[in-house]
Amino acid sequence: MPLIQLTDVEKIYPLGNQQVVALSEFSLSIDKGEFTVLAGPSGSGKTTVLNLIGGIDQPTRGRIEIEGRDVGRRSTRALADFRLRHIGFIFQSYNLIPVLTAAENAEFTLMLQGMTKPARRARIRDLFADLGIGGLENRKPRDLSGGQQQRVAVARAMASHPAVILADEPTANLDSQTAEGLLDLMHRLNRQHHTTFIFSSHDPLVISRARRIVRLRDGRLEDDRVQQP
Repeated sequence: MPLIQLTDVEKIYPLGNQQVVALSEFSLSIDKGEFTVLAGPSGSGKTTVLNLIGGIDQPTRGRIEIEGRDVGRRSTRALADFRLRHIGFIFQSYNLIPVLTAAENAEFTLMLQGMTKPARRARIRDLFADLGIGGLENRKPRDLSGGQQQRVAVARAMASHPAVILADEPTANLDSQTAEGLLDLMHRLNRQHHTTFIFSSHDPLVISRARRIVRLRDGRLEDDRVQQP
């Protein structure tokens, strides 16, 4: 059974008196441990696919299954709980909470899950060391570089050991050297923990480093291929 299965998915957004078809007749299967990029120009439907997989949006038509569970027709509360326990998000703007320290930001999901403070602090300490940001636990986001903030965001996404990590344009705000380092890190996490990564990006660097490229255009699947290592 695939980890993620989208079948004949359509997503329509209302726009005044009109409708915008963001995704049409879209089917996609993702296995556990994949390192996949959704590529295509702006407006092609990449972010819509991530939002549907992550339960942020619900499909107008079609079926979305994650680990065999139909997530497309759940209540708002059920979707929020599913995201909390199964999905990790990495946003291009980091979305760190300014008043919290790096460690508090990274452990936020674990706190919502009810993990005790000593247990979550120990997990975050180990994760920060693994990500090369050990010793930065007590810094606020304003005291971190862009690359360091992005690694804190990766730690937050990884902390709960989710089934899949969704990354929306993760290199958009990074210089090329920092972006290369971030992709190296994600490759290592993917190999070591068999974590599934799905990116949306039009960055040639991200596309070149992905193992599978799913190209979208005008809300439809244009091409789907596995790259040679």
